[in-house]
Amino acid sequence: MIPKVGDYLEVSVFDLTLQGIGIARWHKKVIFVPGLLPGEVGIVRITHSNAEACIAIALQSLHQSNLRQKPICVLSRDCGGCAIQSITGTGQVSWKQHHVTEVMRRVGKLNTTLLPMITTEDLFQYRNKALVPLERSCNGCLRAGFYQFSSHNIVDMNQCPLLDPRIDNLIEPIKADLEASSWPIYTHGLNNSGLRHLCIKVGVKTGEILITLIASKSELVGISNLAQHWMQRWPEVVGVCLNIQPNPNNIIIGKNTRIIAGRPWIIEHFCNLNLYITPETFFQVNTIQAERIVNLLTSTLNASKGSKILDAYCGIGTLSLPLAAAGAQVLGLELQQRSVIHAQLNAQLNSIASARFKHMDVSQGLSINLPGCDALILDPPRKGLQPSTLKQVMGIPSLKIAYLSCNPSTLARDLRLLTSDTQMKLNFIQPIDFFPQTTHVECLAILSST
Repeated sequence: MIPKVGDYLEVSVFDLTLQGIGIARWHKKVIFVPGLLPGEVGIVRITHSNAEACIAIALQSLHQSNLRQKPICVLSRDCGGCAIQSITGTGQVSWKQHHVTEVMRRVGKLNTTLLPMITTEDLFQYRNKALVPLERSCNGCLRAGFYQFSSHNIVDMNQCPLLDPRIDNLIEPIKADLEASSWPIYTHGLNNSGLRHLCIKVGVKTGEILITLIASKSELVGISNLAQHWMQRWPEVVGVCLNIQPNPNNIIIGKNTRIIAGRPWIIEHFCNLNLYITPETFFQVNTIQAERIVNLLTSTLNASKGSKILDAYCGIGTLSLPLAAAGAQVLGLELQQRSVIHAQLNAQLNSIASARFKHMDVSQGLSINLPGCDALILDPPRKGLQPSTLKQVMGIPSLKIAYLSCNPSTLARDLRLLTSDTQMKLNFIQPIDFFPQTTHVECLAILSST
C-alpha cells in the first residue's frame, strides 16, 4: 500500500538519516519525516510519494522522546552544520553507537561488538577551524554562513556554537569589514570573480590564529591595509593570507596562497609536539579527540623502539610524528606533495629523525614499502580504499593494521573485504565522537594477520 500525496498518517520514527531526518515505516513503506526523532510518534502529511519512499511533514506530536532537547542555536533548523542538536549528548552517543553497529552489520556483514564510544566533554566550541562560504543576497548584502542541507543556499550567521570561541568572536567583525570593502563576491554557477570563502584556524593549545580569504582573483584593493588592521586589532592573529581558487568548481582551497601580513602558519601543540598548520593543511578539527586517538594508536600498535610502522595517507605527520617520538621507525606515504613538505618541516621542527615521508600514491607504494613493517596505518579519504590497495595488504603475515575512518559505510565495505582473508582477524572497532551535534562519527578498526 503506497501512501498518496496529501494523506495523513500516524507514524513512529525508529532511526535517523545522516542528515538527521526521522525514518518511519508505514505498512513496510519507508517515510522520511524531518523534525521527528527516534522513539517519537506523530501525525504527518505526505508531501512526496513514489515506489521507493515517501517524504512527509510533521503536523502533530503524539509522543515525544525523553532525549529531545531545545537546540541552543536559533539557526539549527535551517543550517546544515548541526543535524542532531535537538538530541541530548547522551542520546547522540547512543544513536551513533547504534548507527555504526548497524552499518557494520548491513554493509560489512560483520557481527563484531563495538567498544563503547570515546566521548568528549566538549559538546560545543570544539572546532579549531571555520570554513565559511560567502555570497551576496538579492539586495546586495554580504551573507556568510553554512549551507542548508543538500543545497547551495547559505544560512547567514554571525556566530556558531561549534566553533572555538576565539574563532567565533571574529566572524561578525570580519563580516562587517568585508561588507565595507565592497569587494565582489563569487557566485556559485556563474562565471564571475570575487571572494569565495573565509577560513579561520586557531591553535587550541597556543591561541595563535590564522585568517585566510579565499578568492577567485588576487586583485582586492586595500587588502594589505585591512590585514594590518586585523593584526593590530587582534594580537592573537599571527597572519593573514589570500588563497586563489579561480576554477568554477566545488574545490575550496586553491594551489596558490599569498602572505598578506604576518606569517602563513600557526603553531599548534599536539601530543607534546609542535606542528605547523597552514591555510592548505588538513588537520583534525577536534584537537582533543585527535590526541586521544594518537594515544590509543601508540599503545595498540606498540609504538616503541625497534617497531616499524607504515603510515598511509600520512598528511602533515599528525599520526606519524607522535608514533616516531614514542620510539617507532615510521614511514609516511602521501599523494599531496605540499603535505609531504609540511610533514618534513614538522619533523625538523621537533628534531625527529625516525620519521620519513615520501611523495607517493598509496596504491602504488604499499607493495614496495610494506614488507618488513610491523604495523600499517590506513587513514584514507571518505571514499575509502581502492580494491587494488586492499589486496596489497591481504596475505602479509604478522601485520597489525589500524584503519581510521570518518565514514562507517566505506569502512564496513573495506573491512568486509579484508576479513574475507582467513588469515586476517578483526580485533575491535573503536568509535570516537569527533563531531558532537552532527551525525558524523570517527571509527578506528584494529586488525591483525597471522
